[in-house]
Amino acid sequence: MPDFWEKLLLAGIMIAVALALRLVLMFAIGRTVKSLASRERAVGDDLGTRARRILARASGVSAERHRQRVETLGSLLRNVVDIVLLVVVLLTVLATFGVPMGPLIASAGVGGVALGFGAQSLVKDYLSGVFMLAEDQFGVGDLIRVGDLTGTVQEVTLRVTKLRDATGTVWYVRNGEVLTLGNVSQGFSTATIDVPVAIDEDPEKVQDLLRAAVGRMDEEPEFAEQLLEAPTVLGVGAMEGGTMTVQVLIKTGPNQQWAPMRAVRARAQRALAEAGIRGPILPGGMKPPSL
Repeated sequence: MPDFWEKLLLAGIMIAVALALRLVLMFAIGRTVKSLASRERAVGDDLGTRARRILARASGVSAERHRQRVETLGSLLRNVVDIVLLVVVLLTVLATFGVPMGPLIASAGVGGVALGFGAQSLVKDYLSGVFMLAEDQFGVGDLIRVGDLTGTVQEVTLRVTKLRDATGTVWYVRNGEVLTLGNVSQGFSTATIDVPVAIDEDPEKVQDLLRAAVGRMDEEPEFAEQLLEAPTVLGVGAMEGGTMTVQVLIKTGPNQQWAPMRAVRARAQRALAEAGIRGPILPGGMKPPSL
């Protein structure tokens, strides 16, 4: 009987030590999460201050997104610590009371193998979710492409990612099935605008007109928070039939290229029309009026 009480006391000490260790680990994890969540990550270090501000605001790498990701990983780490401590303490206490570990471990091994075969897709989903969060591949609000789907991320969990496409349809994508993923909302976006004119127009004159029309758009208040730099006139991109195509390149914050693209087209049309530059030559040799 005294031996039983000694074992019971030893088991109590083990449990107390495990609880104390859990408190220390939880405190350390909590401090680390708070420290990491409070940091603002710099983006676009090779760009100017305005460009970094645009990217930080629009690309989803803001402090709020970083905080959410760190807290999610912190919660996952807490769960792992709880499970590991519970298993270790349980096995240690059972061994202290003389319960044979061999049959238990063998049974657990067989059960684990059976569970692994039956739930391997589920495990794959969760592991993929962990790596997606750890690597910050995307976050809520990002526009992403997954296979044939393109949509805005509505929710991210360890098992599934919820997307909403342009038609409003909500798609649930299992993380383990994501093999190729494109994130439109990270870093920056670029767009090339084609400006077609008649093939016999002076290309240098057309390019000068376009530079004068759009070359300082990035300094205007309407576009200063979207354009990372001034639009660039690339030159003649193609010559086919009666058409010469002059191309203009813009660089914007992530997924912010649409309004500047429309503005470039409108300004190009207006500037070329005022200068008497004609549009593409129509089939049959008919020359269209000026733009």
